[in-house]
Amino acid sequence: MTENPALADLRREYTLAGLRRAELDADPIAQFSKWLEQAIAAGLPEPTALTLATASQQGQPSTRIVLLKKLDEQGFTFFTNYESRKGRELAENPRVSLLAYWPQLERQVCLIGTAGKVDREQSAKYFKSRPSGSRLAAWASKQSEVISDRAALEKKLAAATAKYPGEEIPLPDYWGGYCVAPTEIEFWQGRPNRLHDRFMYRRHADASWLIERLSP
Repeated sequence: MTENPALADLRREYTLAGLRRAELDADPIAQFSKWLEQAIAAGLPEPTALTLATASQQGQPSTRIVLLKKLDEQGFTFFTNYESRKGRELAENPRVSLLAYWPQLERQVCLIGTAGKVDREQSAKYFKSRPSGSRLAAWASKQSEVISDRAALEKKLAAATAKYPGEEIPLPDYWGGYCVAPTEIEFWQGRPNRLHDRFMYRRHADASWLIERLSP
């Protein structure tokens, strides 16, 4: 494969804003909520998208995009199939990383924490709020498993639709939420000349947070 010199020339300068220690909320969840609200208000596509990094018991990492569905003092909640690759890896190793990236605002937030399943009641409440097609798809798809072709998937969806023709589509036993309780959260704001602003929150044993500026 020949080297593509055009890649080295792709470059942009970050000029929108800066981030000062005095502007930060003492609570990183509140600070994240503020930035998320600004991303939503700016009309960014998929502002709740998070890159979720998991690793197997052997240390093999994998990443994918999940959608943030709840944010509170407990942490960051998303929903998925417990039998998927990420579900299997979380059962082996609950330590994860999440990354929010809002390029139009020249911002990213990266956090490290531990994922745990939310209770069944919370999963059922969210599942019921989803469109019926999404709920039926949860029954039709054995997420991350090999399938023969698209027709096989559509056949399973047709079977699920026939089994649950109305709005009462139950929550599968293998589907639900995880809440990631953070121990470290870094806020990154782009600045000119790659001298970006970076602030790291580290959680103490008493649940308070230490805030430190990091070199870019």
